[in-house]
Amino acid sequence: MLQSFLLVFLGVAAAQASPGPNMFAVIGVALGNGRRAALLVVAGIASGTLVWAAMAALGLGAVFAAVPALLTALKFIGGAYLCYMGFRGLRAVLRGTDSALRAETRPLSDLAAWRRGLFVVLTNPKALLMWLALATFLFGTGLNPGQVLLFGPAVALSSALIYGCYGVMFSTGLASRGYARFWRWIEAAFGTAFGALGLTLLISGIRDLRP
Repeated sequence: MLQSFLLVFLGVAAAQASPGPNMFAVIGVALGNGRRAALLVVAGIASGTLVWAAMAALGLGAVFAAVPALLTALKFIGGAYLCYMGFRGLRAVLRGTDSALRAETRPLSDLAAWRRGLFVVLTNPKALLMWLALATFLFGTGLNPGQVLLFGPAVALSSALIYGCYGVMFSTGLASRGYARFWRWIEAAFGTAFGALGLTLLISGIRDLRP
């Protein structure tokens, strides 16, 4: 069991460190509302991770296995959303306005910041597919639902550490000034990453439709 946990944990950490809606939300709040709000968003993401773990342990994979059309539909919806975010980022680079990675300047209460993180991770198609893959792998190695559920706190801790680093880093004055100066490069990187992930989901959905 330990070997399976370590192998999967490394893959999860790499996925969390890569660009995605979770990172996007943390950075936006950090730039506009500061460190405290950003870390509360991170706490919401970590809380949502525990929810995903519970659903995975209780048979999330079985639901999609029974109704494969549901997963296909989610791939198209999630892929289209990520492609749209990628388009916004690249359009901002070309036009010099309407940045996709906006600082969240509207003041957020502690509860609102936490809810933001929870909502983002629970509606994140990248998180859905990651947990489906995790459940498939972990159950395939012979683990029972209780052992799969135990993986949740480990992933929540990883989320807190990785996204917490982004929250702290982008809440500093240096980061804000750096973003203001190099925002085109940052937007281009995010737009490309989102677009690539979105296209991957769409292609996967198209393949699901083939007989």
